[in-house]
Amino acid sequence: FFFEATNEKENPVGGLKPQVWSPEISLAFMDEAEIDITILSVSTPGIQLRDRQKGRGLARKCNELSASLIAKYPRRFGAFAAIPMSGNMDDAREEAIYALDILKLDGVVLFSNSNGIYLGDPTLRPLFEELQKRKAVVYVHPNASPDLAAHSLGITDNLIDFPADTTRAVAEMHYRGTFAATPDVKYIFSHGGGTIPYLAGRLAIVDEMKIMGDGLITGTAADAFRKLYWDTALAYSDPVLYTLLHVAGLKNILFGTDFPYLRRDMAVSCRNKIQLSKALLDLDTELVLGGNALELFPRFKNIYNGS
Repeated sequence: FFFEATNEKENPVGGLKPQVWSPEISLAFMDEAEIDITILSVSTPGIQLRDRQKGRGLARKCNELSASLIAKYPRRFGAFAAIPMSGNMDDAREEAIYALDILKLDGVVLFSNSNGIYLGDPTLRPLFEELQKRKAVVYVHPNASPDLAAHSLGITDNLIDFPADTTRAVAEMHYRGTFAATPDVKYIFSHGGGTIPYLAGRLAIVDEMKIMGDGLITGTAADAFRKLYWDTALAYSDPVLYTLLHVAGLKNILFGTDFPYLRRDMAVSCRNKIQLSKALLDLDTELVLGGNALELFPRFKNIYNGS
C-alpha cells in the first residue's frame, strides 16, 4: 500500500520496482540468507504527498504495521518509522514522537531530500530537535534529485543520482551544522554513503582551505564521518569496503541488503561477498554482519543475551 500511494506503477521512483513483499516473503529471504534480524523501512520517495492528511494517514498506517510486525516477530523484525515530509514540520514532529515514544520503533527513516528540501535545511530543525532529545537512530536513504536535468539523460536515478543525492545531503548536514546540533543522534547513511567515501579527501581539502562552513562549530568532515554509520547495501565490493574502513572505521559499518529492491538471489549472495571480502578479517566480518548493529540497537542485544 505504501508503494501504490507513492509511486507510479510503470514509473517507479529511481527506476526500479521492488519485488512483491510480505512478512512471510521477508522471513523466508532472511532464513535463506541466514539473517536473524531485519530492520524494516519504507523506501523512495518516502512520504511527501501533496495532500497533507493523506500523508499523515499513510505514515501512521506504515508505522502501525511495523509495530504489529515487531509484536508478532520480536526476535526477527525491527523498524524505522516513516515520517510525513510534505512541508509541515508539526506533522513530521508529531509522527516521530508517536512512533518513537508510543510505538517504540527503533528509529526513523528520512530521505536525502523531500520535494527538493535537503536534510540540512534550517526549516527541518524542529524535527531534528525532537530526534536529538530522544538520541534517535536516523536512517537516511537517497531520493531522486529535484534537478530536472538529472532526469533527462536516459540514466536511471538509482545508478548515479541516488549516490550523488546522498552525498549532497551529507555535505549539507555537515556544513550547515545539523550534525553538530544533534550530537546524540545516530545517523546511518545507506549504500555506503553514496560517493562520500571517495570524496572524503576532497572534503578534507575544503576544510583545510576554510572556504565553507564554520569549522569551530562543525569540526572537520573527517571527524563527522567517524561518528556516522554506513551500510553495505549495494556497497559491498572490496574497493568500497577498503575506503569505508579508512574513512569511517570498522565499528561504523553495518550490513544491508536492499531487499526487496535488489533481486533475491543477489541479496542473498551479498552476505557471502561480505564474508569472503579480502578487505575484512574474520573478526571484522562478524562486526559488520551483526556485532556493530547489536551495539546500535541494544534491545536486540538484550533479546539475544536472554535478558
